[in-house]
Amino acid sequence: MAEARSAVLKPRVHDIEEGRDTTRDFLVAFRRSTVRSFYRIRNQIKNGLWPTSLWNLGGSVAVLSTGLIYEPEFLKPVTSLLWRFGGLLGLHEDVPYYLRVFLISGIAGTGFFFVLLHVRRYTLRALLAYRGWMYQPPRTQSYSTIIWAVIVRLVSGRHPSLYSCQRSLPRMPVPPLKKSLKDLIASLKPLYGEHSEEIQKLKEQSKEFEKGIGKKLQHTLILKSWWADNWVTDWWNKYVYLSGRSSLSINSNYYILDQSYWCPTDKQSARAAVAAFHFADLKQKIDREQVEPLVIRGTIPLCMAQYGKACSTVRVPGEDCDELITHKSSKHIVVMRKGLFYQVDMYDANRRMLNVQTLEKKMQWIMDDADKHEGALPDVEKNVAALTGLERTDWAKLRQKHFSSGINKESIEAVDRAMFLVVLEHRSYEPTDFTSRSKFLLHGDGKTLWFDKSITMVIFSNAKLGLNCEHSWGDAPVMGHFTEYLTTSEGLNRDQFYDDDGHCRVWPHHLWPEAASKEPVRLLWEVEPDLGVNIDRAISFNQKNNEDLDLCVRDHQAFGKGAIKKFKVSPDAFVQLAIQLAYYRDSNGQCALTYESSMTRLYLEGRTETVRSLTKETVAFVKAMSQNNVTNEEKISLLRVACDRHQQMYRDAMNGKGCDRHLFALYVLCKGLGYESEFLKSVLTEPWTLSTSQQPQQQIATSPDANHEPYLSMLSPGGGFGPVSDEGYGVSYMIPAESKMFFHISAKKSCPKTDAKRFTGILFEALADMGKLIEKHI
Repeated sequence: MAEARSAVLKPRVHDIEEGRDTTRDFLVAFRRSTVRSFYRIRNQIKNGLWPTSLWNLGGSVAVLSTGLIYEPEFLKPVTSLLWRFGGLLGLHEDVPYYLRVFLISGIAGTGFFFVLLHVRRYTLRALLAYRGWMYQPPRTQSYSTIIWAVIVRLVSGRHPSLYSCQRSLPRMPVPPLKKSLKDLIASLKPLYGEHSEEIQKLKEQSKEFEKGIGKKLQHTLILKSWWADNWVTDWWNKYVYLSGRSSLSINSNYYILDQSYWCPTDKQSARAAVAAFHFADLKQKIDREQVEPLVIRGTIPLCMAQYGKACSTVRVPGEDCDELITHKSSKHIVVMRKGLFYQVDMYDANRRMLNVQTLEKKMQWIMDDADKHEGALPDVEKNVAALTGLERTDWAKLRQKHFSSGINKESIEAVDRAMFLVVLEHRSYEPTDFTSRSKFLLHGDGKTLWFDKSITMVIFSNAKLGLNCEHSWGDAPVMGHFTEYLTTSEGLNRDQFYDDDGHCRVWPHHLWPEAASKEPVRLLWEVEPDLGVNIDRAISFNQKNNEDLDLCVRDHQAFGKGAIKKFKVSPDAFVQLAIQLAYYRDSNGQCALTYESSMTRLYLEGRTETVRSLTKETVAFVKAMSQNNVTNEEKISLLRVACDRHQQMYRDAMNGKGCDRHLFALYVLCKGLGYESEFLKSVLTEPWTLSTSQQPQQQIATSPDANHEPYLSMLSPGGGFGPVSDEGYGVSYMIPAESKMFFHISAKKSCPKTDAKRFTGILFEALADMGKLIEKHI
């Protein structure tokens, strides 16, 4: 028993934990609390004043004071009003002159400042609601759009902090009900046929819904949009993610890879130290709001609300609905090695972040300590993480029963509160190919990954790394930003973090001096027989699901977005057509309902919207590619039309004009108000045979051009996810360079119709055929 064993272990008390001087401890704690409060209040003031600043207030008061003192002729109308205003305040001749000037200019200047603040903020919000720029290529924008962009920059404040732009972002509009229903029917016609019985039935149901309950639901949703930051996000988080009862492994969590071929070191402990340092450093910058908002075309800001939940967040299982908790004050990480958990403080006694050299020593200490204890503990006590892969209700009951008191509660709280988890993978094999690495990152071995944490960082024995990410708190672009922060820094500054042998060096020396720090603390678990039985059951459950996952990850080096852009179509649209063509060939002439994720972060609290990539234009092109009697010129024309249609739909989705989130919100309202709608239920349960997503790249403005050597080998292949449908494919792709693309294809082995490796090969053949088609037109 872990509880009995802990009595004979060395007590987990460290000299620097317990202060020898109570007064000094109190003063240090008071100082830390005061400093945190100061920066929090300062950031709140700064964000509340943006896009203006205190400099604008000072300038307003200074200008009015100067005008009152010198009273130039052209300002006489203004100064006379100000003196009259002073009289209304009771500031008459008996009050000293300069005091009157100071009070009048101070009060009037402050009033003018707050008027300016609200005028600029609401003007900026109105300007950012304009979307015409998105439908115009950057190099051929109209004069009106150029003027609009100039005004946006003039109205915007300078150097915004992380959340400065939030109050200036527009709120997402509710689409017209008629349009959403029309778009829904149009998206299903290519699947069922223009005049099919299914389409006729859906048309009748949609008309009945629109004239009946739909009208009331629409009005209610519009009312919600007036007071809620976002009319769908809270419901999306709760009912799509947190209410899901299936296992997080494969079904919800996703993975991200580091550099494709290059690795900065072959030392596992060193790579873990540098990666942990960068993620903790970025978390600290986020906490201090020192990260500027991401912007599109250098002008339009994105919502940054998800960043505050990236670290220190845990999804706590519940019997009916999970709970998402963020521990903002967390200062430690948890490192896992051979099934043993260690708490590692990331800050020293002076509250400075540990330098990478010190972190490497701690990682190596953990590796050595885990090796020493490898045979001393029963295997079942080293497999507690397997429980997080169970179905959520099952895991919730076990957590409540076995982890609500005693040493288990203490240990699981340390895991919950950690900034993130680090897994120092110990197996002798070194996964050098994309597929084996990705498969482990997505689901592990059934007993290693802690799926509840927002970030689990896995460092393989060959020092390659990747992430397993919980999905409910935010979307993949945020974690892509974290990964890019690490990989870009390593690529540009490799010699500043690693020495010639691959070990860590202190960097920068003058900012991170060596200081006393706590030793890692091993977390203990008390595994009773009943819990041990459930852990073994969880391992079997997880491994059965893992074995059913079919995954293939490959890079496409024949061409990339360079050739596609020369053809003057969207690279994303081009790849989506290739996916449709590949599925058509793979399924012997069948088409599939397709989900492509797009972001809605141009709006406050926006997350994602669905692009229904299967269109009649897509089907026309796909069928033409299989017909010998269609000329290449006709195929080229159909390709352009299909790409233009897809790009239009993608832009509409980013602008809140998609139909899926709208129908989902109407369904939530319908259930909440006690109504039933077979129409909504049927359209929302249509299986997404193809679930696709393009991953963003180069979100950091200072990242080097990915097309230059030696950066081509440092490109991240991105990441992937499991298939949404058991009879379909999950397709994730990254288009980072002019001459390269990466694809992640997932499926279920239990489905006789699908094969990830086969589909990847067919997809590459489709890309080759389309590449040949356009090569004479670029």
